Amino acid sequence: MKKLFLLFIVLFSFLSFGQNINESQTIHVFVALCDNVNQGIVPVPTKLGNGQDVKNNLYWGALYGVKTFFKNSKDWTLISTEKNPETNILERVLFKHRTSKTYLLADAYDGKYIKQTTIDFLEASAGRNEIKVKINDKELTFGGGSKLVAYIGHDGLMEFDVKGNFKPINVNKRDAIVLACISKRFFKPYLETTQANPLVWTTGLMAPEAYTLKWAIDGWILNETDAQIRERAAQAYNQYQKCGIKGARGLLVTGD
Repeated sequence: MKKLFLLFIVLFSFLSFGQNINESQTIHVFVALCDNVNQGIVPVPTKLGNGQDVKNNLYWGALYGVKTFFKNSKDWTLISTEKNPETNILERVLFKHRTSKTYLLADAYDGKYIKQTTIDFLEASAGRNEIKVKINDKELTFGGGSKLVAYIGHDGLMEFDVKGNFKPINVNKRDAIVLACISKRFFKPYLETTQANPLVWTTGLMAPEAYTLKWAIDGWILNETDAQIRERAAQAYNQYQKCGIKGARGLLVTGD
């Protein structure tokens, strides 16, 4: 009887895991393009720091930018690219994960509108501003309808406060990744209001490039624990930045 019970538990876990992998789920990434002129950053080379140039921007079109890195990944397929889909957004890309029904929508915001990027991310983390995207006969929901939302870019909250509709619109628990300098300290009051789960954020200065995001998402798709996902993020950061795994683990943390 005991063996039968254990077999049932294993089978149930397997079926539950498979359902998580095979049902459609969405991720929305909000990218504030690196901008030497309009953001309080240590200047980067002009070509990388033009907040109005999606092709070469450090956080979008460059080698480790969101669009380029995911496009070059064997795990993701680029479905569509749209120019100027909304006010302040210069480009929108849609990816599909190759081995699961996970879709990722990423928006490249004009760098001078970093404040609005931050507000849009926070409102989405509260379940607001759903975005419907049709793929053939399938309708996907992003924005506040996403299961995971992410912010990539400079931490503008070090320089300004934001106001928006940050009260959660429903009881759905959304995961949030914030790859920006010292994001735990500056985003914490807002995410406490939106009640999103801080899956990965930072305790110090960092380069918010796409490898950290991608490796964290790898674990999220596999339904790993928050600690395992955070470890993936730290491993990625150490591999690309050569900062030492101890330092990477101290920088990239999960939870409150």
